[in-house]
Amino acid sequence: MTRRLEDLLGIDHPVVLAPFGGVSSVALTAAVSDAGGLGSYGLYGYAPDRIRDTIAALRAATARPVAVNLWLPRGDEVAPDEVDLTAAVAAVSGFFDELGIEIPEKPPSFLPPFEDQLDAVVDARPDVLSVVFGVPSPAHVERLRAAGIRIFGTATTVDEARALADGGVDAVVATGAEAGGHRVSWLRPPEESLVGGLALIPQVVDAVDVPVVAAGGIVDRRGVAAARALGADGVQVGTAFLRTSVSAAPASHRAAIASGADTVLTRAMSGRLARGIPNRAVREIEHAGAIVPFPAQNWLTGRFRAEAAVQDRGDLLSLWAGQSAGLTRHDDVAELFAELVAGWS
Repeated sequence: MTRRLEDLLGIDHPVVLAPFGGVSSVALTAAVSDAGGLGSYGLYGYAPDRIRDTIAALRAATARPVAVNLWLPRGDEVAPDEVDLTAAVAAVSGFFDELGIEIPEKPPSFLPPFEDQLDAVVDARPDVLSVVFGVPSPAHVERLRAAGIRIFGTATTVDEARALADGGVDAVVATGAEAGGHRVSWLRPPEESLVGGLALIPQVVDAVDVPVVAAGGIVDRRGVAAARALGADGVQVGTAFLRTSVSAAPASHRAAIASGADTVLTRAMSGRLARGIPNRAVREIEHAGAIVPFPAQNWLTGRFRAEAAVQDRGDLLSLWAGQSAGLTRHDDVAELFAELVAGWS
């Protein structure tokens, strides 16, 4: 089999760390890159200065290639003055009380402007920028190429993969419905784009000419071998790495993954559909039925989730995890990486 991904990126093994919005760590990203894979870091919600500082920290931590991830705006994001948070705040006010923190005032904006984020990425020049929720514009592709930055796009359907390839990305991450975290569909609603990896990966491989990275439900050598048999050029792994001791996930989150608990799809924590382990926060927010659109819901729950992480309150966190969480075994990054590489041999 050709080494398209390795040759494209200058890595030794076609193993990519999934970018985690909110729970990425420099240590985990660097560890995967140092092992010969591609370490990734999620920059969701980061202001430009923080983006530059984070990429500088990654460069200081490893001399190997690194990737960062941004969310493309879809155009349906609500601004603070466009949403009434009264009912949503009432639904979660008890969580703030338990954690001993105040309910915050609505901010001037929920997210930094994407163009400012992209400027910071171009300035800092990581090796790869991966994007979710769409196709970079031609102008964005031109800027990134001029800066020597490779571009990964994320697809949950074959049509999305074709659109990404036509849009000039260097590789497509084919993300099956088994994957943890947000369902990053954008051509059709996520509920209509829940294609499992077994069906999605070979269809994407047949549909595009760029390297295909398989994602969703891959946690050990068996999943890697299956992805390779389906024609993928590499794998992206999230949940299994999130369980390791150097991820930024609190201990209660890592323990929930290790428990092998079932997962659900929910909008409770962010306003967008995501896969995670259901906990008290998810159940109570869904029961209240007061979920405001993204990113307002994500901002609101993020205010108590940050403190819940400090206090290690797993019942109030976003316990993102994929459907293969019960197959995870490793707390050590090097051991997990070796297990994954064994599936490609």
